[in-house]
Amino acid sequence: MNSLLKRQIRKYLPKDLQENKDLEAFLDAVNRSYNTSDDQFSMLQRATAISSEELYEASEKLKNEMDSQKEVIQKLKKIINTLKFSELEDNEFLENPTSLSLVDFIDNQAKEIIKINKQKDKLLRDLEQQNRELSDYTHMISHDLVSPLQSIEVLTHWLKDDYGDVIGKEGNEQIDSISDHVEKIDTLVAAIRRYSRISNSDKEFYKLNLNNLVNDILIELKLIDTVDIKIPRELPMVQGDKYSLKELFLNLIDNSLKFNDKENKCIEIGFEDKDPFWKFYIKDNGKGIEEKYFEKVFIAFSKLENDYKSAGMGLSIVKKIIDVYEGEIWIESELNIGTTFCFTLKK
Repeated sequence: MNSLLKRQIRKYLPKDLQENKDLEAFLDAVNRSYNTSDDQFSMLQRATAISSEELYEASEKLKNEMDSQKEVIQKLKKIINTLKFSELEDNEFLENPTSLSLVDFIDNQAKEIIKINKQKDKLLRDLEQQNRELSDYTHMISHDLVSPLQSIEVLTHWLKDDYGDVIGKEGNEQIDSISDHVEKIDTLVAAIRRYSRISNSDKEFYKLNLNNLVNDILIELKLIDTVDIKIPRELPMVQGDKYSLKELFLNLIDNSLKFNDKENKCIEIGFEDKDPFWKFYIKDNGKGIEEKYFEKVFIAFSKLENDYKSAGMGLSIVKKIIDVYEGEIWIESELNIGTTFCFTLKK
């Protein structure tokens, strides 16, 4: 790719410029920047994807451990009910219960619960360590990418300003293509950095006015007249931090706008009281999502459409925020009719 880029740039320069030492230094700088950014970004993307898979597998394992613990608790409840009401269950063990067998059974079940809890604690510690390492690694790599990206952007502008007339129309288009790729990588790096910043450690929650927050987001999005935003009633005060909740609502509203093919776009933002949670919803009249993609859209770097400017991180950021807030998120959708993203936040 770099050799092709050098050839294309040289192709549109006169011979005297092709032999210019300053130009060679420029081309070498572009090469080094591309090599550095490509390698580091590939490492960052692989690390994020692998860690996402590891965290998902660990989460599933933790869920299975919790299910096992629930089964043990149910067994103990049956024993307690038998002792309390002298009612025999349809169970081989309970057909002829004795005090000794009951003691042994309860003792074994208690040991199993202790074992499961130890495994669960270890799993949680491992998850915390993986999250911390991923966050540190992501921050380091994404920070190192900023400098070469800025260098490429500056150098391409310099080349276009100083030699734009010499390299002609096609040469300028090639330079614009470089700038577009730099912008794309910068968008991805920024999204990954936002993803890595979301954490439940050292987070202070405080009361937030969602009406002001959402209003600021709508102003920031600079909506056109064909977009109709409906908020049926005043949104509630919530406990949280402004940065995370802004990311949450911004990504969901922006997603509803971005994947809406209707001429007149309509988005409704509302909530229900589901004590001890608030249940929020963001509903649109867009393309809709097939059910088989309901889970996939929350995975990092997953995109249902080949949107060049999309990082594929928006909904994964949303899912991570919901997890930190110990809520749930799900999708209700019909193709060509619209999509509703529902999520819960603790009061």
